[in-house]
Amino acid sequence: MTIISLEETSYKGMYRITLEKTGSVFFIRKDYLCSVNFEELCEGYELSEEQHEELLDAGLCCVVELKAVEYLARAEQSRFGLTRKLKQKNYNDVYIKNALDYLEQANYLSDERYARAWLNTRKINHYEGHTRLLSELLSRGISRETAQNALQEFFTENDEDEICLKAYTKAVKNKKSGDKLIAALIKSGFTLKQIHNAENQLV
Repeated sequence: MTIISLEETSYKGMYRITLEKTGSVFFIRKDYLCSVNFEELCEGYELSEEQHEELLDAGLCCVVELKAVEYLARAEQSRFGLTRKLKQKNYNDVYIKNALDYLEQANYLSDERYARAWLNTRKINHYEGHTRLLSELLSRGISRETAQNALQEFFTENDEDEICLKAYTKAVKNKKSGDKLIAALIKSGFTLKQIHNAENQLV
């Protein structure tokens, strides 16, 4: 199998390769190559069967990468969530792992950024405390350390007691009272101390 052409695309580090005989055209990135020496590849290079197979695997990694980038262009993604979306497209697990490893290394994919973005979006329509937000982040595949760091940053900019007061006020407007009100606020992640402080401010 002979390489007819190899040229870099506008997407940095990704190359468009055309092969003789089959006329197949696909993309490769040297980050996805193992035994093939990318520097040797050029027009007229004769590929062994093993090299051809490795290039095809690299090409499939690029397919997954480009799909992942399409999702990332819409909004920040967690690795866990993005993996699930790609699996739903029936991409191979190995290609998904390789593509997401590359995107993380290139800082296109970041659980830290996702966690911060998710918290700032979540606060628009929800009044929730630390424990509930931590649980939500963990359920989205964010590591405990990453989630805790994001929450620490979030609550330096957003007063949790004020959020609890808003949650309390909203619950009262929704006709909740007594044990049901307290249970609802605990479920939203607030402590009894925060709940009682909110109650005292409204008395």
